[in-house]
Amino acid sequence: MKIGVTSQNFRTVTGHAGKTRRFLVYEADPQSREIKEPERVDLPKEMSLHEYRGPEPHPVESFDVLITGSCGQGFFGRMVAWNIQLEVTGETDPLKAVEAVVAGRPLPPPVPHAH
Repeated sequence: MKIGVTSQNFRTVTGHAGKTRRFLVYEADPQSREIKEPERVDLPKEMSLHEYRGPEPHPVESFDVLITGSCGQGFFGRMVAWNIQLEVTGETDPLKAVEAVVAGRPLPPPVPHAH
């Protein structure tokens, strides 16, 4: 299972998923619950999902699950279309969030914010 986490600072789960260009990517085995060290993905600005309209598959399309702090309806729709399980949460620790998903535990709800 490939799990992506939006993380603009490579330390915490961050929001605004459509504009995110940095992801921590974990490989996890749901049977053994083994989680490998994350890989860092740092995309150029034009590869944020808010900007990307390319003909080639986007790197996010390879994820089975995507964890983020917040996202808009357009982003949500893309994840549904790409058959990616989307988890929007208030958990800020990427590893804790991934461990919860792998174990099938619910994540805390996202923190409300105003625009």
